[in-house]
Amino acid sequence: MKVRWGVLALVGVVLAGCGAGTGSEPDGISPPGYAREPGVPRVRTAADMPELPFEQYEFSSEDDKRLGRARDRLQRQCMRGFGFEDFPLDPDTWSGTRMASAFKTTLVAVDPYGTLDLDRARRWGYGLDPDRAEALEADFLPKGRKVTRRERQVLFGPEAGEGGRSVVNGRKVPKGGCSGEAARHTEADVANPTRMWGYVPRRTERIAKAVAKDERLRRVFRDWSRCVEDRGYKRYANPVQASTDKAWTKGRDDGNTHRTERELGTAVADVECNRGLNVTGVWWAVTAEKQRADLRRDKSRYEAVREDQDRLRAAVREALGETG
Repeated sequence: MKVRWGVLALVGVVLAGCGAGTGSEPDGISPPGYAREPGVPRVRTAADMPELPFEQYEFSSEDDKRLGRARDRLQRQCMRGFGFEDFPLDPDTWSGTRMASAFKTTLVAVDPYGTLDLDRARRWGYGLDPDRAEALEADFLPKGRKVTRRERQVLFGPEAGEGGRSVVNGRKVPKGGCSGEAARHTEADVANPTRMWGYVPRRTERIAKAVAKDERLRRVFRDWSRCVEDRGYKRYANPVQASTDKAWTKGRDDGNTHRTERELGTAVADVECNRGLNVTGVWWAVTAEKQRADLRRDKSRYEAVREDQDRLRAAVREALGETG
């Protein structure tokens, strides 16, 4: 299943119950009849999650990484054209504060259900696994050196710094600098970039709101809420309320939790009730139904999005030297 960062909190609401652990199902919890109907998949782990209809019209995380590498190459080529021969492939353009803030956001968004893996819930509650956080940080941080002020003015354009020049080493700096030039190059054959990047996320958001109001999802959340409460923990309306309870992070500013006994117990109950009641399976079935209906209503626009995505992927292959 492709994971789209920052799509909707509602996606995280239900995926939070889809742990990737291998622990056995808890005794005494079984899916109600409505969670076992035809078309409702039995989801105990992330591996059980079928692909949603919209996923064929979305960029995968691998697509995003490849696009980033392609633009980095084009950007460096442009910078070398201005005389910056040693410009790094993955330059560090961040300030320390902005980097820390962005990384913290990435940790929260990167995996909407991984931290609620049953085994991890037992150990880390709703907090971050330090080993995983360290690996993510290493992957997230730029590998190249910091850019100089002079380089920055060419990289992002003269508007990026005071006293920036529109002509450097006899060449006019392109609009948005070499960074903007690289982005335009990869999208040169795309018919409608705004539609390509925005249409499916907007439809996903609208459908997620409709899913949240669906009585089938409301019903499984009510059952989940009672299940968690019956195990001796606070009554929450849904899993996202449990995972974002301010009690877990009160007094901390590092994005982690205190991992108190109550937090750990709540996290375990959350995951066990989700897995046992098949909350994620119900969410998937309702979401897939509404996505399929939306695709039928506006098939031509979705196909236009996919055609533009294919054009972008072709440009990425060319920039990475994978064609011809």
